[in-house]
Amino acid sequence: MSLTADSPVHSSSSDDFAAFLDAELDSASDVSPDQHEVENEEAEGEEEVEDEEGQDEDGGDGDDLDDGASDSSRIKKRKAEALEDAVYPQSSASRGEPAETSGASLALDICSHPGVMGGMCIRCGQKVENESGVAFGYIHKNLRLADDEIARLRDKDLKNLLRHKKLYLVLDLDHTLLNSTRLADISAEELYLKDQREVLPDALRSNLFKLDWIHMMTKLRPFVHTFLKEASSLFEMYIYTMGERPYALEMASLLDPGGIYFHSRVIAQGDCTQRHQKGLDVVVGQESAVLILDDTEAVWGKHKENLILMERYHFFTSSCRQFGLKCKSLSATKSDENEAEGALASVLKVLQQIHSLFFDPERRDNIMERDVRQVLKQVRKEILKGCKIVFTRVFPTQFQAENHHLWKLAEQLGATCSTEVDQSVTHVVSMDAGTDKSRWAVKEKKFLVHPRWIEAANYLWRKPLEENFPVSS
Repeated sequence: MSLTADSPVHSSSSDDFAAFLDAELDSASDVSPDQHEVENEEAEGEEEVEDEEGQDEDGGDGDDLDDGASDSSRIKKRKAEALEDAVYPQSSASRGEPAETSGASLALDICSHPGVMGGMCIRCGQKVENESGVAFGYIHKNLRLADDEIARLRDKDLKNLLRHKKLYLVLDLDHTLLNSTRLADISAEELYLKDQREVLPDALRSNLFKLDWIHMMTKLRPFVHTFLKEASSLFEMYIYTMGERPYALEMASLLDPGGIYFHSRVIAQGDCTQRHQKGLDVVVGQESAVLILDDTEAVWGKHKENLILMERYHFFTSSCRQFGLKCKSLSATKSDENEAEGALASVLKVLQQIHSLFFDPERRDNIMERDVRQVLKQVRKEILKGCKIVFTRVFPTQFQAENHHLWKLAEQLGATCSTEVDQSVTHVVSMDAGTDKSRWAVKEKKFLVHPRWIEAANYLWRKPLEENFPVSS
């Protein structure tokens, strides 16, 4: 099979890529060397090639590529030619090859092995000893692609995606779209979730799943189904989790029971190329067109510019405990996020805004050269635009204020930060209402807010109400 320049991978997404691979495997099964045959040959040694008179018109089962075995070589070439014609419908002349030279023969001789599956090149069918490149096992089992082939596929996929006015969206699972807990970790206050399901409100019962076969309970985040439906019209979506693949697939089936949003695009821990890190190297999408939703910034060390940080969803008590939170969980208080004003509803508006700006018909630049990361920065800078902030009793003594993450975050959100108060200051951010600057803010009728006000702005993608973030004395 060939995935090089003329391959029929014409529609966007890795699931189309997977379907193409499956189709080519099936259609070429009578002309390409069978993997099991190759494995048997390795175990049992080469068998004697039958006389050409005993071979049928399709070339029999010969897999020997030795130049000395002329019959076997011709058989192998006929197989390769048939497979090459299936994947490359153009003539050799149309590909710029000498007319008298078979495209298949040339491919067998100088194949660059753009990808390997099950130890065999997906283009020429030869056995490849040293597999390199990046594994894409979630698309097709044992598939690895070379860097050049990945770049080609990404470029082709991006062109197709942009024609459909779509971008890529990578979605984390835990604490972003849902919250799970082990059944053994359910607290006494949460037992009603297991024992009194019939009295639960419809909205809770329909989004709560007791998964006995994996000894877990999962609660989908409010608004998640509407979010996925709306986002799917603007983005090609991936799931990317640090959980194991069986868990990831189980969660995908809860979120997408009809299999219409994610298809094969479910990336799990075993697909990561770096320990404890997520990366876009295993996503068939150009970084310039990818947005990421995740509750954990640290796992995206190389791709923070693509990231929209989500407020964590803590439904179960074990989730609060995991992150050292003292507050009661939503399940313990028998409550939940507000569907219309929760995190997913808020971030959907942001995604729609970014998409609209990226595909703005008034833009005159080349769409292939646009970068969604720049649009993301542009939108983020509008959140606290016009705010001038002074910090007091927030940074450690002798700490360089400009290097603190809250100072940097405020600037990313469009605010101006200062070390001194004056009448242009709009907000004093403080941990203590008794400091001189805090008292000045009260006297001058400026906003006095807790540092959580900045963090909330980052999560909500809007300026929060200042009165909801008071500073204690």
